[in-house]
Amino acid sequence: METLKSGFGLLRALLPVVYFGSLLFYFLDVGGSVHGAWEIGLGPTVLGLGFVGLLFCIPLALKIIRILNNPRSPGPGGSTPARDDDDGFDADAVVARYMAGRSAETTPDAPAARPAPRSGAPAKPAGFGRRIR
Repeated sequence: METLKSGFGLLRALLPVVYFGSLLFYFLDVGGSVHGAWEIGLGPTVLGLGFVGLLFCIPLALKIIRILNNPRSPGPGGSTPARDDDDGFDADAVVARYMAGRSAETTPDAPAARPAPRSGAPAKPAGFGRRIR
């Protein structure tokens, strides 16, 4: 499936290059040569088509390089190697650290919340960030 996908991607990148290249050759044929095309007023057109064709060559070259740099492994199973899930991240340790810090915030030693203002207006937030309930 990966081979088919990369083949269609390569074909899709090749189509604009072929289109603009054929237009370039057509206009060069109308003029007879580059000098002849320039004399009949097609010089900027030929120059622009060549530039746009070169711009479309960049994605084509990148796709070819990506295909050549990703060697296929023989046999079934595809080209991607088995992924190791051991990346040094322990989710249980992160949750335990968070819960320990959260329980330390709610201990009786923590300072009390500011009293509500006497005017009856809602209290101003204590600081910037998440609202603590």
